[in-house]
Amino acid sequence: MSSKKSVAQIIVDVLAQAGVKHCYGIVGDTLNQITSAIKKSDIEWVHVRHEEVGAFAAGAEAYLTDQITACAGSCGPGSLHFINGIYEAQRNKVPLILLASQLVTSQQGTDFPQEVDFEAVYKNCSVFCQQITDPTQARRITTAAVQAAINQRGVAVLVIPYNISLTKVEDNSEYNIYNPNPIIRPSDDELAKISKILNENSKVTIFAGHGVSDAHDELVNLAHKLKSPIVHTSRAKDFVEYDNPYNVGMTGMFGMESGATAIKDCDVLLMLGVDFAWSQFYPDNAIIIQVDIDATHLGHRHSVEVGVVGASKATLAALLPLVDEKTDTTFLDKCCELHIKAIDKLNKKAIPSKTVIHPQYLTELIDKYANDDAVLCADVGSAMVWACRHFSTNGKRRTVISLKHGTMANAMPQALGVQKAFPHRQVITLSGDGGISMLLGDLLTTIQENLPIKVIVLNNSSLNFVELEQKSEGLVDHYTDLKNPDFAKVADAMGLYSIRVDNSDLLEAAVQSFLAHSGPALLDVKTSEYELVMPPEIHSSQVMGMALYSVKASLHGKMKDVVNLLIDNFVKK
Repeated sequence: MSSKKSVAQIIVDVLAQAGVKHCYGIVGDTLNQITSAIKKSDIEWVHVRHEEVGAFAAGAEAYLTDQITACAGSCGPGSLHFINGIYEAQRNKVPLILLASQLVTSQQGTDFPQEVDFEAVYKNCSVFCQQITDPTQARRITTAAVQAAINQRGVAVLVIPYNISLTKVEDNSEYNIYNPNPIIRPSDDELAKISKILNENSKVTIFAGHGVSDAHDELVNLAHKLKSPIVHTSRAKDFVEYDNPYNVGMTGMFGMESGATAIKDCDVLLMLGVDFAWSQFYPDNAIIIQVDIDATHLGHRHSVEVGVVGASKATLAALLPLVDEKTDTTFLDKCCELHIKAIDKLNKKAIPSKTVIHPQYLTELIDKYANDDAVLCADVGSAMVWACRHFSTNGKRRTVISLKHGTMANAMPQALGVQKAFPHRQVITLSGDGGISMLLGDLLTTIQENLPIKVIVLNNSSLNFVELEQKSEGLVDHYTDLKNPDFAKVADAMGLYSIRVDNSDLLEAAVQSFLAHSGPALLDVKTSEYELVMPPEIHSSQVMGMALYSVKASLHGKMKDVVNLLIDNFVKK
């Protein structure tokens, strides 16, 4: 028997049917019908202080749970504030739906106060973006939005005029949500071509990206048969690094020499679920085979000999029986030895210092005392480098970093969403002082929502990564200095447990106390201002750039900075 429901109720019913557990946002005017319907449902409203934070949090929840999550905002500026977090979610290919409430239809197109054309704004960062104009189509359009988010792996934006949201209509339509899980792999002929190349060449390197997230065992088994080193991207760290004797680390700007060498010196590079953007780190003369679920990625970054469509797990399962087991381990041994040396080199500063606190040492302490299933969220900048290099994974730990979108201020907001999704897991952030400052107000959400995240601030009084970029280009750093407050006092005023540390000898005990606290906490650590992020290979242009910076800085009266930079990175052991 049919019955009338408001469009707002129908929308919320569809979201609940799709498995949405949380909706992040800020209430207000045109959203009131939606929030009223959410209150009557099993979906929990998460009250953030800034909509951008809501989108970051919802996206992080979707990223780790692989379940569709929601955020919602009021008309005009309210729903416009989500934009940066929506871009983050879209580039991470996670299922997310944004409910962007809108002015009543009669006011649209009249330059009415707070009018924003959300379809124009969100079209380029979503897989679905549509306004509901006919109340009778609410269930069909909402179901289509959810279907698109789940199956096209991205953000769906539903624009809902206020007068439409409160309209009651017959809800007798049957629209179901489908989430198929097909097995996708290359054809037999394509697999035969790949196996022939792998069998005929001795120096094969596997380059694994985020696409191997469910294929750890198959990946290791293939490396065993091929005697191949495995290089991984930073996004694949969680899935490749652990229980893997063939892992030789990352390549790229904050990779290591072993990863770069394994790719540069190979005869065949087998790329699995990787769309690595920096072409200068690809090999010059190797045969490149690329396997990706998305055909548009094939040959996207570098020319390839063989490009095939397939999910990594299904492809490797079909490929393994076709691959001959090799016996020569010369190339693998060389790369593994380099990896050990590279790790030792990275760890030189992961120790206490009498004069400064090295961020490497801080991150190693986090790694040492964090729980076995902890989640570490790291801000873009130097924080993401220390997280990727010094926080180890074990098959249960996870890292969340804005590696595709590369936005500042991501870590603390993403930690909120992770903690909401996993209330019993330890969730830690490695936040830059610039990043935490941008969305500082949402530390209050930890109290509002009782979310016991652990926020660590790398307090070096600068936009450190930007400063290093300027110096490597031979520029005197400008506009990167930060006049910071005592973040521990700020957090304490908000109600968080807080500690400030500027002495290396006190850091280990502070980290232990901080992580052991049962509620939300903030650890403000005064770290070295002169830490360089060393790439796996240092090119002459970078050396010349740093030398030019030294000369210019001296002429600008910054000789002390030059001396400290040299001592901290090239003299101290």
